Amino acid sequence: MPFFSVVITVYNKAEFIKNTINSVLNQTFQDFEIIVVNDGSTDESKSIIKSFNDNRIELITTKNQGVSAARNKGIEVANANYVALLDGDDLWEKDFLKFIKEAITKFSNVSVFTTALAHKYEHKVVPATYNFKQRNTYEIRDFFKSSLDHTILTSSSIVFRKNIIEKIGYFDTSIESGEDTDFWIRIGIHFKVVFINKILVYYNFVPESISNTVFSVKNKPRYDKYFKEEQQDKHLKIYIDRNRFPLAILSKLERDKESFKYYKSYINRNNLRLSQKIILNSPRWFIRLLLRIKSLKGEKLYYPLT
Repeated sequence: MPFFSVVITVYNKAEFIKNTINSVLNQTFQDFEIIVVNDGSTDESKSIIKSFNDNRIELITTKNQGVSAARNKGIEVANANYVALLDGDDLWEKDFLKFIKEAITKFSNVSVFTTALAHKYEHKVVPATYNFKQRNTYEIRDFFKSSLDHTILTSSSIVFRKNIIEKIGYFDTSIESGEDTDFWIRIGIHFKVVFINKILVYYNFVPESISNTVFSVKNKPRYDKYFKEEQQDKHLKIYIDRNRFPLAILSKLERDKESFKYYKSYINRNNLRLSQKIILNSPRWFIRLLLRIKSLKGEKLYYPLT
């Protein structure tokens, strides 16, 4: 049985999938299997995956059902006790699994592990900024306290003991975009996270990816299933309120008054930064102006410009 099951989900990533798979094959820690779930790609992704001659790679092709269903399928068939997720356009540094393995050995009572990452754009690489300072390479962290700027869990940096699924369940297939945040919340409620303070993952910015194109608030999480838990955990409440904020802004941009009223009504304004409080009450034209100014930096936007 391999030590890690690496689950790579792919939908029309022909331009990137070769490099993504190679970033796994080139790991200094080699005890793994690779499960590639091809979610009904219509480009050359499947043929590129099949061109690899390595018996550790298993290709599963399904009809297009969305990233949640694809990840769930990969997790379900994983043979290892530890599952590592990786999106089909992202990259690992060669020592990613080595550091994760060392963390697992060092913290055998912890079930969830992750590393720092950087955002890779066409002409620059931007390290993620976190709301905490960490002096040690490895530290056990509370997910909600540590994810108020950039989340410490991402779909290309997380490694978890497979049996946590029995506690938290699988990805929610009813959420088209933001399904990962919903999954992280369930992890954070039940588990601590070992954070490795090294940039070992590169999020490859692809404008056409689901997270960058699904702007409709109707396809986003409502966070209503966590009403009880957030009243009992102030850090969870802060984290969810800061995730409600962009959905409230998106609702305003879409002129969806009902959704804007819904998200705003559940936000405790004390949990927002001053700039967020101002933007929440700003007119639509002013928010659009801010977005256009931000777009000049060529980085990821969480809202449509139109």
